[in-house]
Amino acid sequence: MTDAQETAADTSLRTTGGAPPDDVAPAPIPLLEPREGIPPVVASDDALARVVAAFAAGSGPVAVDAERASGYRYGQRAYLVQLRRDGAGSALIDPVGCPDLSGLGQALDGSEWILHAATQDLPCLREIGMTPTGLFDTELAGRLAGFPRVGLGAMVESVLGYSLEKGHSAVDWSTRPLPDPWLRYAALDVELLIDLRNALEDELDRQGKLEWAREEFDAIASAPPAPPRKDPWRRTSGMHKIRRRRQMAVVRELWTARDQVAQRRDVSPGKVLGDAAIVEAALALPPNVQALTALPGFGHRMGRRQLEQWQAAIDRAKALPDAELPQPGQTLAGPPPPRAWADKDPAAAARLSAARAAVSELAERLHMPQENLITPDTVRRVCWEPPKNPTPDAVETALAGYGARHWQIEQVAPLLLRALTPAA
Repeated sequence: MTDAQETAADTSLRTTGGAPPDDVAPAPIPLLEPREGIPPVVASDDALARVVAAFAAGSGPVAVDAERASGYRYGQRAYLVQLRRDGAGSALIDPVGCPDLSGLGQALDGSEWILHAATQDLPCLREIGMTPTGLFDTELAGRLAGFPRVGLGAMVESVLGYSLEKGHSAVDWSTRPLPDPWLRYAALDVELLIDLRNALEDELDRQGKLEWAREEFDAIASAPPAPPRKDPWRRTSGMHKIRRRRQMAVVRELWTARDQVAQRRDVSPGKVLGDAAIVEAALALPPNVQALTALPGFGHRMGRRQLEQWQAAIDRAKALPDAELPQPGQTLAGPPPPRAWADKDPAAAARLSAARAAVSELAERLHMPQENLITPDTVRRVCWEPPKNPTPDAVETALAGYGARHWQIEQVAPLLLRALTPAA
């Protein structure tokens, strides 16, 4: 950055807000342009080998981003990987042409990776052989630093004084060849990530939160892959309308059949059959294809063969013996919904009310979202089943058992201790 840009970034980080004087027009925000133009897309082993060598020889942290085709393709695989590093420049890699990036991951081993909203991209990067040993998450850093808007575009604008081009975030990144405007957009996503990281590190240090952020980043980097969801069909949109177990079985059968078709065709499940159509079929329990065709979501555009496969799924659910029907709800792990606490356990409800108020007040003083100070689920669990003898050590141990980081325990344990004591 130039001296003027550094000054602007420093000022924006420390400004408390407010409009400019009436006689001073706000300076236009320049649109960011790629410094070296749009890099060529790497889609062969030879080109990838050159990128690996260049990035291994580079210095400092590595800016990393990935583009998926959510809403278009099955799953969350990466269809473009963007990187930037001092001494190596920027690179755009096509994981379709280069599906194994473990060599690149090994070349970057030990380097800090800079990602924006890391938990969104890490699963698809892990699938192609790229897993960081250390990272800096600019979105999470923005949350901890108290920024009201933490999207990449908003952060680059408020911190570095540049405007990122918008408009291609939700396109079908599985398209080949990728249009130049999309590639330009993708390259810009990593153009200033290193500068943004450095400015946010300075701001977190100024606020005394840098070690907190490092604990959070380490937790993300060391977290194991999320286990598969149990009964994912229960997350069908509109499921709250389903009351009977037979209807639930229809949702399960249609969801499973849809998922198999979507996986086979490599398309988003929603493009095969909408959630609303699944719920309508479960509510109606149509006896045949003709009745199914009359339902919303099963119109004239759907072929006879498709209609027959959906009706077959419905018939399978209708034929199940009662013992094989799904139960009305999942077994909840942990406390009941807070709205039920007052009836089930008034003392626990009082503990939760006191804890929530204290956490909210502290989060406001620290200028960060409550969920980043401590997860609401952790607060609920500790308040529902508090330590039998709520001493400081016991509360700290309970928080650590639920995955709270050291800095979170330091900040929150005294508040929860007061909420858990009889006097509270």
